Amino acid sequence: MAAASDILNIARAELWNAESPVGSNCTKYGKWYGLDGNPWCMMFVQWCCAQAGVALPMRTASCGALMRAAQAAGCWVTGDYCPGDVVIYDFPGGSATDHTGIVESVTASGVIAIEGNTGAGNDANGGQVQRRTRSNSLIVGAVRPAYDIEEEQVVTYEKLANVPEKFRPIIDKLMTAGIIQGDGSDPTGNGDIINLTHEQVRTLVFIYRGGGFDRKLEAVGLETAV
Repeated sequence: MAAASDILNIARAELWNAESPVGSNCTKYGKWYGLDGNPWCMMFVQWCCAQAGVALPMRTASCGALMRAAQAAGCWVTGDYCPGDVVIYDFPGGSATDHTGIVESVTASGVIAIEGNTGAGNDANGGQVQRRTRSNSLIVGAVRPAYDIEEEQVVTYEKLANVPEKFRPIIDKLMTAGIIQGDGSDPTGNGDIINLTHEQVRTLVFIYRGGGFDRKLEAVGLETAV
């Protein structure tokens, strides 16, 4: 199985490739797929995956069909997007699933993705492979292939201030209660080194929300979750 970096390296090498002639939807991705001359954003994604040896739940040129196949296969996500996710968009005025790309990185409000058949003049049929910045409000969800885990992809939060804002108040409360221990480098606890991975933070938040820490929180006079 390939890693997320494999497909991203392949996609980056295709940046600025365009259909020829302009407006024809004719590309090497369409020729490879067998539907040359048709809208090709999904064919670009399928081509990149095939070059990298990445398995998708369905071979299709349809965003909607891939979404439904991923939902049935249990590899559909609607948040916490990661590099390598095959993201599907819903642009205003179009169909419910009208464009796709490969997430390259995640921003505070969305993703940066490498997409085929896009451009400044037409987000979903712009004729070129480009790197685009997209808001979460445009994202329907994403297919998450079963990539090999890469050590460099493990996200670690060194201090409380590095934890994503939506999780930070809960992690702060758990630190105050002594459930999470820092290294003692900051007497206030705010600057302590905690070195929690993203998955550890999510697990702690999940346990907290389910009431798993309520006894400990109550014992130190803090408000419980349940």
